[in-house]
Amino acid sequence: MPEQEQTPEREHPFMQVAERIRTRILDGEEGYRPGQKLPSQRELAQGEGVSIATLGRAIDHLRVEGYVITSRRGTFAADAPEVTASSYDRITRVLRTGSVLAEGENMIVTSAKMIPPPQYVAELFDLGEGEQVVRREWHTGIGQQRTGLFVTWYPARIAALVPELLSTSRQTSPRLLPMIQQALGRRVTHGRDDLHSRDADAREASFLGLPIGAPILAGAHRLWDEQGVIEYGEWCLPKRLAIGYEYDFQAVAEA
Repeated sequence: MPEQEQTPEREHPFMQVAERIRTRILDGEEGYRPGQKLPSQRELAQGEGVSIATLGRAIDHLRVEGYVITSRRGTFAADAPEVTASSYDRITRVLRTGSVLAEGENMIVTSAKMIPPPQYVAELFDLGEGEQVVRREWHTGIGQQRTGLFVTWYPARIAALVPELLSTSRQTSPRLLPMIQQALGRRVTHGRDDLHSRDADAREASFLGLPIGAPILAGAHRLWDEQGVIEYGEWCLPKRLAIGYEYDFQAVAEA
C-alpha cells in the first residue's frame, strides 16, 4: 500500500513501526533484550511491510527516545536503557500477555496484607466505615538493577473472590489483574496517572538501592470502569529511568 505524504504523524507508518518495536523492547522479547542486536533494517522493513526509509525513521525515533543505539555493526537494544515501562505499559502488557512483567524481569512481593485504609484510599474506593483494603508492596528488577517500587491497593471484597491478592507468590502475582477482572466479571476501561518528582525516603531508597534523599520520579495510578475503581497504585522509579506514553486526542476532537 503506498504511503501517504499527508498522513498525520501519529498514524504514519514509521510511528506505528516504532510503537511495535518499542513494545518488543519493553516486553523483553528475544532479540530485543538489553544489549541484543536487532534484525537488520532490511529484515525489519520486510517483516513490517514498509520501506527501508520508513523503517529508518522508526529507528531514528527510538534512538532519540533512548530505546536503541546504532553503530556500524547494526542496531542494538540499549544495554543500559534510560527508559522503563510506565504504568500504562504495564497495564496494557498484563491485559495483552497475562503478565505485568517483561521477559527477563523479576518481581519480589515483600508484603500482602489486609489493613484499615488511609482516608484517601477509602475515599477512592468509596468504602464505608470499618471496611478494609489489601495493601501489596512489591519491586521489580532486571538482574541486579532495580527498576521500580510499587504499592497496589484493592478493596477487601475483591480479596474474598481472589485470595491470591494476599499471597506473595512469584507465580501468581504478575497475573493478578486478569484474575480480578475474571472474578468480578468486569473490565478496566479507564485509567489515570499522576506523576511528580521528589526525594526518596529511607524505605524507598533501601528498595531502589539509592542514597536517602536521592531524586526519584513518583506516581500514582487509578484503574476503573463504570462501577468504580478496581485498582489504585503508587510507585517510584530511580532518577536514571524515564517513562513515556502517547496521547490520543481523537475522542476529544469528536466530543
